Amino acid sequence: MTATPRALELIRAAAAAASDKLATDLLAFDVSEQLVITDAFLLCSAANDRQVRAVVDEIEDKLRELCAKPVRREGERDGLTTAEDDDTFAEP
Repeated sequence: MTATPRALELIRAAAAAASDKLATDLLAFDVSEQLVITDAFLLCSAANDRQVRAVVDEIEDKLRELCAKPVRREGERDGLTTAEDDDTFAEP
């Protein structure tokens, strides 16, 4: 089984949003065969904690436009590593 068309749409939108905020080293993984909790992961880097926050905020904004909303965000206090729980973007 591969990632659903909806998961692919969301991961592409997230990658575009991250790129718009100058994230680097973008890498998307289809993990639908390995995990039951999500279809895909997007990894990326940013130069500093302020940029990490900007990238995360932009991803959330773009995915909300697609009627997907975050369930949970972790690691934001540090600003160095942020994880969106991808049951993270749940369908309404």
